[in-house]
Amino acid sequence: MGRIVISENVSLDGVIQDPAGVEGFRLGGWVGRIGGQGREEAAKVALDEALGAKAFLLGRRSYEFLAARWPSRSGPLADRLNSLPKYVVSSTLEAPAWNNTTVLKGDLISEVSKLKQDIVGEIVVAASFQLWHRLMEHDLVDELRLMIYPVVLGAGERLFGETADKKPVRLVSTRTVDDLALLIYEPLRDGTQAFVTEADRGSPGIAKPADGFEDLIAQLGKSP
Repeated sequence: MGRIVISENVSLDGVIQDPAGVEGFRLGGWVGRIGGQGREEAAKVALDEALGAKAFLLGRRSYEFLAARWPSRSGPLADRLNSLPKYVVSSTLEAPAWNNTTVLKGDLISEVSKLKQDIVGEIVVAASFQLWHRLMEHDLVDELRLMIYPVVLGAGERLFGETADKKPVRLVSTRTVDDLALLIYEPLRDGTQAFVTEADRGSPGIAKPADGFEDLIAQLGKSP
């Protein structure tokens, strides 16, 4: 079964808008504000992600942005992106130009659910935040892969907007990439909680808060 993996570049204060500086946002281009080593390490992460993916899933705007750039490029990352199966969600796109592209024109949730059944491995959603926000709302996201950049922008489209309900997640991996931080989270479903479990303590049982945890949180939430 496929796994939907959200891959996003994020500023320290949660902004995801115009990281490359090509959308006209006055604070755009913030991914370029890192040193040479950081660029090289981030590029390695991008290549590893592409090599590990079985397909890309994109919204139309993100697809057209990438399709206008990558087909003419060469190198390991370009070769991988150009050869990967790509699925673009659009009700109007006809004759997509990028190699190996399939247009999903039906109901989004049904189409993506079927895609997860048909593909074994990672289905990476790059950018396309409106698309993956809808997938999050319907519990179709399996992993959040966030590259945190050391810049505070103070304005711009944020990683998360309003949701219909809270969405608990669990931090499963952290990695420093020069002065960047790669954080990987998994959404929690079926009543799983992001707390210490009985299994972690050496005996079987369902997930429940660690001793004193709720009391501590309640105390921290009180006014002085």
